[in-house]
Amino acid sequence: MVTMRALESLDRYRIVLASASPRRRELLAMLDLDFEVRPLKDIDESYPAELDAMEVPGYIAAKKCEAYLPLMAPDELVITADTVVICDGQVLGKPADEADACRMLSMLSGKSHTVVTGVAVAASGRMLSESVATRVVFADLSAEEIAEYVERYRPLDKAGAYGIQEWIGAVGIKGIEGSFYNVMGLPLHVLYGLLRRF
Repeated sequence: MVTMRALESLDRYRIVLASASPRRRELLAMLDLDFEVRPLKDIDESYPAELDAMEVPGYIAAKKCEAYLPLMAPDELVITADTVVICDGQVLGKPADEADACRMLSMLSGKSHTVVTGVAVAASGRMLSESVATRVVFADLSAEEIAEYVERYRPLDKAGAYGIQEWIGAVGIKGIEGSFYNVMGLPLHVLYGLLRRF
């Protein structure tokens, strides 16, 4: 049952969150919606090499949405998202392993970078999408701090190899300009706006 009056029109849909991310599940629950989690395995998340870095997450979120469309019932609404970190013009997705996570965090240390999340919502043959960018400033991190964080928190499922809500966010992030929830992986204000349009 939808509890927010502004989203009452969504009562006719069964909402599907197409993500295995526990953070996205936690964030979506903040909108007081009933939903089920239904991640698909092996979705192709490649993108054209010539695509501007800022457009990558929106492209992938829409691609994920399109993969779900043939599997959806007429009364289902699907939500997909993709987050990347952009530093020095490079797109940083999820690290391949611990060494790659340490490499990414060393790259981010002492610099500002941009976190971009693309969100797509689809139902009844209609898809809406939008991307959000947030600027994040990191303090200098020592190699020992980075290695300990990676070993203890194992951020291999996170774009840029860090979670803002974890230890590294508390001690390493000097400031952000934009949506905190975007850095966590789901810009709720944008998702809420897309859902209202349904």
